[in-house]
Amino acid sequence: MAAVIDLNCDLGEGGRDDAALLPLITSANIACGAHAGDTATMRATVRSAMLHGVAIGAHPGFADREFFGRRELALPPTEIGALVYAQVAELRVIALNEGARLTHVKPHGALYNLAARDVAVAAAVAEAVARVDSSLWLYGLAGGELLAAGRSHGLRVASEVFADRTYQADGSLTPRDRPRAVIANTGDAINQVLRLLREGRVLAVTGEEVMMEADTVCLHGDGPGAAVFALGLRTALLAEGVQLRALV
Repeated sequence: MAAVIDLNCDLGEGGRDDAALLPLITSANIACGAHAGDTATMRATVRSAMLHGVAIGAHPGFADREFFGRRELALPPTEIGALVYAQVAELRVIALNEGARLTHVKPHGALYNLAARDVAVAAAVAEAVARVDSSLWLYGLAGGELLAAGRSHGLRVASEVFADRTYQADGSLTPRDRPRAVIANTGDAINQVLRLLREGRVLAVTGEEVMMEADTVCLHGDGPGAAVFALGLRTALLAEGVQLRALV
Protein backbone atom coordinates (compact mmCIF):
# COMPACT_ATOMS: atom_id res chain seq x y z
CA MET A 1 0.00 0.00 0.00
CA ALA A 2 1.29 3.44 -0.95
CA ALA A 3 2.04 5.31 2.28
CA VAL A 4 1.32 8.80 0.90
CA ILE A 5 -1.01 9.94 -1.88
CA ASP A 6 -2.25 13.25 -3.23
CA LEU A 7 -6.03 13.53 -3.60
CA ASN A 8 -6.91 16.02 -6.33
CA CYS A 9 -10.19 17.39 -7.62
CA ASP A 10 -11.26 19.60 -10.53
CA LEU A 11 -12.89 22.76 -9.15
CA GLY A 12 -14.15 26.14 -10.33
CA GLU A 13 -16.24 24.45 -13.00
CA GLY A 14 -19.63 25.43 -11.64
CA GLY A 15 -20.02 22.39 -9.41
CA ARG A 16 -22.32 22.85 -6.44
CA ASP A 17 -20.05 20.93 -4.05
CA ASP A 18 -16.84 22.97 -4.35
CA ALA A 19 -17.04 24.39 -0.82
CA ALA A 20 -17.74 20.97 0.68
CA LEU A 21 -14.97 19.29 -1.34
CA LEU A 22 -12.11 21.57 -0.36
CA PRO A 23 -11.71 20.27 3.22
CA LEU A 24 -11.54 16.71 1.86
CA ILE A 25 -8.83 17.02 -0.81
CA THR A 26 -5.16 18.01 -0.94
CA SER A 27 -4.90 19.57 -4.42
CA ALA A 28 -7.35 21.63 -6.48
CA ASN A 29 -7.24 21.85 -10.27
CA ILE A 30 -8.92 25.17 -11.05
CA ALA A 31 -10.67 25.76 -14.38
CA CYS A 32 -8.97 28.61 -16.21
CA GLY A 33 -11.83 30.18 -18.15
CA ALA A 34 -11.77 28.11 -21.34
CA HIS A 35 -13.98 25.05 -20.79
CA ALA A 36 -15.44 26.60 -17.60
CA GLY A 37 -14.88 29.38 -15.09
CA ASP A 38 -13.81 32.99 -15.41
CA THR A 39 -11.58 35.46 -13.62
CA ALA A 40 -14.01 35.83 -10.73
CA THR A 41 -14.39 32.08 -10.14
CA MET A 42 -10.64 31.57 -10.43
CA ARG A 43 -9.98 34.22 -7.80
CA ALA A 44 -12.70 32.90 -5.48
CA THR A 45 -11.50 29.30 -5.79
CA VAL A 46 -7.90 30.31 -5.14
CA ARG A 47 -8.99 32.11 -1.98
CA SER A 48 -11.02 29.12 -0.80
CA ALA A 49 -8.15 26.73 -1.48
CA MET A 50 -5.81 28.95 0.54
CA LEU A 51 -8.19 28.84 3.52
CA HIS A 52 -8.07 25.05 3.53
CA GLY A 53 -4.36 24.67 2.83
CA VAL A 54 -5.06 22.99 -0.49
CA ALA A 55 -2.44 23.11 -3.26
CA ILE A 56 -3.50 25.32 -6.17
CA GLY A 57 -3.23 24.00 -9.71
CA ALA A 58 -4.29 25.13 -13.18
CA HIS A 59 -6.81 23.09 -15.17
CA PRO A 60 -6.51 24.31 -18.78
CA GLY A 61 -8.73 22.87 -21.49
CA PHE A 62 -10.06 23.43 -24.97
CA ALA A 63 -12.11 26.62 -25.33
CA ASP A 64 -15.33 24.73 -25.91
CA ARG A 65 -17.89 25.55 -23.24
CA GLU A 66 -20.75 24.00 -25.21
CA PHE A 67 -19.21 20.55 -24.71
CA PHE A 68 -17.43 21.38 -21.43
CA GLY A 69 -14.03 20.82 -23.02
CA ARG A 70 -14.80 17.14 -23.58
CA ARG A 71 -14.81 17.35 -27.38
CA GLU A 72 -11.45 16.95 -29.10
CA LEU A 73 -10.68 19.96 -31.30
CA ALA A 74 -8.46 19.65 -34.36
CA LEU A 75 -5.87 22.29 -33.46
CA PRO A 76 -2.17 22.21 -34.35
CA PRO A 77 0.19 21.65 -31.41
CA THR A 78 1.42 25.25 -31.59
CA GLU A 79 -2.11 26.56 -31.00
CA ILE A 80 -2.66 24.07 -28.20
CA GLY A 81 0.55 25.20 -26.57
CA ALA A 82 -0.52 28.84 -26.81
CA LEU A 83 -3.92 27.99 -25.33
CA VAL A 84 -2.35 26.19 -22.38
CA TYR A 85 0.23 28.92 -21.80
CA ALA A 86 -2.40 31.68 -21.68
CA GLN A 87 -4.63 29.84 -19.22
CA VAL A 88 -1.88 28.74 -16.86
CA ALA A 89 -0.21 32.14 -16.92
CA GLU A 90 -3.49 33.89 -16.06
CA LEU A 91 -4.19 31.67 -13.07
CA ARG A 92 -0.59 32.02 -11.89
CA VAL A 93 -0.96 35.81 -11.85
CA ILE A 94 -4.27 35.56 -9.98
CA ALA A 95 -2.70 33.25 -7.40
CA LEU A 96 0.29 35.55 -6.93
CA ASN A 97 -1.99 38.56 -6.48
CA GLU A 98 -3.81 36.65 -3.72
CA GLY A 99 -0.54 35.81 -1.99
CA ALA A 100 -0.62 32.19 -3.12
CA ARG A 101 1.57 30.05 -5.34
CA LEU A 102 0.56 27.95 -8.32
CA THR A 103 1.94 24.45 -7.78
CA HIS A 104 0.79 22.24 -10.64
CA VAL A 105 -0.99 21.91 -13.97
CA LYS A 106 -3.42 19.23 -15.06
CA PRO A 107 -5.03 19.45 -18.52
CA HIS A 108 -8.79 18.98 -18.71
CA GLY A 109 -11.03 16.56 -20.54
CA ALA A 110 -10.33 16.01 -24.21
CA LEU A 111 -7.03 17.86 -24.01
CA TYR A 112 -5.90 15.59 -21.16
CA ASN A 113 -6.71 12.45 -23.14
CA LEU A 114 -5.16 13.79 -26.35
CA ALA A 115 -1.93 14.73 -24.56
CA ALA A 116 -1.81 11.26 -23.03
CA ARG A 117 -1.52 9.60 -26.44
CA ASP A 118 -0.19 12.22 -28.89
CA VAL A 119 3.55 12.89 -28.63
CA ALA A 120 3.42 16.28 -30.39
CA VAL A 121 0.53 17.58 -28.30
CA ALA A 122 2.16 16.30 -25.11
CA ALA A 123 5.36 18.16 -26.01
CA ALA A 124 3.42 21.36 -26.74
CA VAL A 125 1.62 21.20 -23.38
CA ALA A 126 4.80 20.45 -21.45
CA GLU A 127 6.72 23.22 -23.20
CA ALA A 128 3.96 25.73 -22.43
CA VAL A 129 3.92 24.76 -18.76
CA ALA A 130 7.70 25.00 -18.51
CA ARG A 131 7.63 28.46 -20.09
CA VAL A 132 5.20 29.68 -17.44
CA ASP A 133 7.17 28.18 -14.54
CA SER A 134 9.60 25.28 -14.74
CA SER A 135 9.06 24.46 -11.05
CA LEU A 136 5.43 23.43 -11.65
CA TRP A 137 4.32 19.82 -11.36
CA LEU A 138 2.63 18.39 -14.45
CA TYR A 139 -0.16 15.88 -13.81
CA GLY A 140 -0.83 13.29 -16.50
CA LEU A 141 -2.44 9.93 -17.10
CA ALA A 142 -0.42 7.07 -15.65
CA GLY A 143 1.75 5.64 -18.43
CA GLY A 144 0.80 8.40 -20.88
CA GLU A 145 2.88 10.54 -23.23
CA LEU A 146 2.37 13.71 -21.20
CA LEU A 147 4.48 12.36 -18.35
CA ALA A 148 7.36 11.55 -20.70
CA ALA A 149 7.10 15.00 -22.30
CA GLY A 150 7.09 16.68 -18.90
CA ARG A 151 10.26 14.88 -17.86
CA SER A 152 11.99 15.81 -21.12
CA HIS A 153 11.15 19.49 -20.47
CA GLY A 154 12.58 19.37 -16.96
CA LEU A 155 9.27 19.32 -15.13
CA ARG A 156 8.35 17.24 -12.13
CA VAL A 157 5.54 14.90 -13.13
CA ALA A 158 2.77 13.14 -11.22
CA SER A 159 1.28 9.87 -12.42
CA GLU A 160 -2.48 10.20 -12.04
CA VAL A 161 -5.10 7.50 -11.54
CA PHE A 162 -8.85 7.93 -11.35
CA ALA A 163 -11.24 6.88 -8.65
CA ASP A 164 -14.46 7.07 -10.63
CA ARG A 165 -13.41 6.18 -14.19
CA THR A 166 -12.81 2.82 -15.83
CA TYR A 167 -9.85 1.85 -17.97
CA GLN A 168 -9.14 0.21 -21.30
CA ALA A 169 -6.56 -2.55 -21.81
CA ASP A 170 -3.98 0.00 -23.04
CA GLY A 171 -4.26 2.04 -19.84
CA SER A 172 -6.39 4.80 -21.39
CA LEU A 173 -9.62 5.94 -19.82
CA THR A 174 -12.83 4.50 -21.21
CA PRO A 175 -14.36 7.27 -23.38
CA ARG A 176 -17.36 8.88 -21.72
CA ASP A 177 -19.65 8.03 -24.64
CA ARG A 178 -19.14 4.30 -24.03
CA PRO A 179 -20.94 2.14 -21.48
CA ARG A 180 -19.32 1.74 -18.04
CA ALA A 181 -17.06 4.77 -18.53
CA VAL A 182 -17.91 6.14 -15.09
CA ILE A 183 -18.03 4.11 -11.88
CA ALA A 184 -21.32 5.08 -10.25
CA ASN A 185 -21.04 2.89 -7.16
CA THR A 186 -18.93 4.50 -4.44
CA GLY A 187 -17.81 1.18 -3.01
CA ASP A 188 -16.57 -0.02 -6.40
CA ALA A 189 -14.63 3.22 -6.93
CA ILE A 190 -13.02 3.00 -3.51
CA ASN A 191 -12.05 -0.63 -4.12
CA GLN A 192 -10.45 0.34 -7.43
CA VAL A 193 -8.32 3.00 -5.72
CA LEU A 194 -7.30 0.71 -2.86
CA ARG A 195 -6.21 -1.98 -5.30
CA LEU A 196 -4.23 0.54 -7.32
CA LEU A 197 -2.40 1.64 -4.19
CA ARG A 198 -1.88 -1.89 -2.86
CA GLU A 199 -0.93 -3.68 -6.07
CA GLY A 200 -0.22 -1.02 -8.69
CA ARG A 201 -2.79 -2.49 -11.04
CA VAL A 202 -6.34 -1.95 -12.24
CA LEU A 203 -8.83 -4.22 -13.97
CA ALA A 204 -9.75 -2.98 -17.45
CA VAL A 205 -13.38 -3.15 -18.57
CA THR A 206 -12.36 -5.90 -20.99
CA GLY A 207 -10.87 -8.01 -18.22
CA GLU A 208 -7.14 -7.36 -18.59
CA GLU A 209 -4.91 -6.44 -15.65
CA VAL A 210 -3.17 -3.12 -16.32
CA MET A 211 -0.12 -2.10 -14.29
CA MET A 212 0.24 1.58 -13.38
CA GLU A 213 1.90 3.87 -10.86
CA ALA A 214 -0.09 6.28 -8.71
CA ASP A 215 1.21 9.57 -7.31
CA THR A 216 -2.16 11.30 -7.23
CA VAL A 217 -5.78 10.19 -7.30
CA CYS A 218 -8.44 12.23 -9.08
CA LEU A 219 -12.08 12.51 -8.15
CA HIS A 220 -14.49 14.67 -10.12
CA GLY A 221 -16.22 17.62 -8.50
CA ASP A 222 -18.90 18.31 -11.13
CA GLY A 223 -21.06 15.23 -10.60
CA PRO A 224 -23.98 14.69 -8.20
CA GLY A 225 -22.95 13.66 -4.72
CA ALA A 226 -19.30 14.59 -5.30
CA ALA A 227 -18.69 15.60 -1.69
CA VAL A 228 -20.27 12.42 -0.31
CA PHE A 229 -18.06 10.37 -2.63
CA ALA A 230 -14.95 12.34 -1.63
CA LEU A 231 -15.67 11.83 2.06
CA GLY A 232 -16.09 8.09 1.52
CA LEU A 233 -12.83 7.83 -0.39
CA ARG A 234 -10.91 9.96 2.10
CA THR A 235 -12.24 7.94 5.03
CA ALA A 236 -11.31 4.63 3.38
CA LEU A 237 -7.78 5.78 2.58
CA LEU A 238 -7.15 7.07 6.09
CA ALA A 239 -8.49 3.82 7.52
CA GLU A 240 -5.87 1.97 5.47
CA GLY A 241 -3.12 4.13 6.96
CA VAL A 242 -2.59 6.20 3.81
CA GLN A 243 -1.44 9.77 4.40
CA LEU A 244 -3.12 12.36 2.21
CA ARG A 245 -0.67 15.07 1.20
CA ALA A 246 -0.10 17.39 -1.74
CA LEU A 247 3.01 16.75 -3.81
CA VAL A 248 4.56 20.15 -2.96
